[in-house]
Amino acid sequence: MKQKLMSAALLAAVALLSSSCVTQKKYAELQDDYNLLMSQYNDAKVALASCETGSKSLEERLAEARANNAKLLEQYQSLQASLDKSINQSGTNISKLVDEINASNKYIKQLTDAKSKSDSLNIVLTNNLTRSLSKEELKDVDVQVLKGVVYISLNDNMLYRTGSYEISDKAGQTLSKIAKIITDYKDYEVLIEGNTDNVPISRENIRNNWDLSCLRASSVVQALQNRYGVNPSRLTAGGRGEYNPLESNDTEAGRTRNRRTQIIITPKLDQFLELIDEAPDTK
Repeated sequence: MKQKLMSAALLAAVALLSSSCVTQKKYAELQDDYNLLMSQYNDAKVALASCETGSKSLEERLAEARANNAKLLEQYQSLQASLDKSINQSGTNISKLVDEINASNKYIKQLTDAKSKSDSLNIVLTNNLTRSLSKEELKDVDVQVLKGVVYISLNDNMLYRTGSYEISDKAGQTLSKIAKIITDYKDYEVLIEGNTDNVPISRENIRNNWDLSCLRASSVVQALQNRYGVNPSRLTAGGRGEYNPLESNDTEAGRTRNRRTQIIITPKLDQFLELIDEAPDTK
């Protein structure tokens, strides 16, 4: 547009020059107008260039902003997908955890029920046994329930002939009562355990207190089997020699207590192993 103004001004100047001779003053005025127009023209060119440059910069910034927006949108979608996946996994993990807790609670209840049943049976067994023994027999027989196991401790003076591992006649009646209780409770295993004091044994064919304790336990096992009909598959004989004392062997009273044979009655181990096998898998 300013180029058109410039052309018009030049034409006017030429027209004036061609129509008549101008004065020096008029010429100077026209020269000033020409210079002003040229200055405005140059300013217009600079402004146009600046506008074009600014327009280009705005377009570049708009494109950059759009690119950043697209990148942010992509990141948002990725985060949303990760969040959805985490929520789904959390829901699955929570459900699995609830199932494991329920399974564990069921298993704990089974163990608790089994223990309660065992404790109840042991109390009944103990009561039946103590009621069946006379006051005289109870002096030589100690009955206890420890951690769900029944311990019947028999005094050696009552159970064996002096200095021997053979069962005495006096012990027969007591063993018959114990055998009846063992027979009535078929779901129990029976361990016969011999114990001695620390006084060395000096008898032919008995090397030491280990031998003596084992021989005495074996005698009780065979009496229960052969005389009183206890199933031998439920019986185990073992000896602990002098190494499981109840009291110090430094006194006669202590040695007397340590010379004993214990009949240990426990629920069958395989029942508890079955419960262990039923434990819920937490892997």
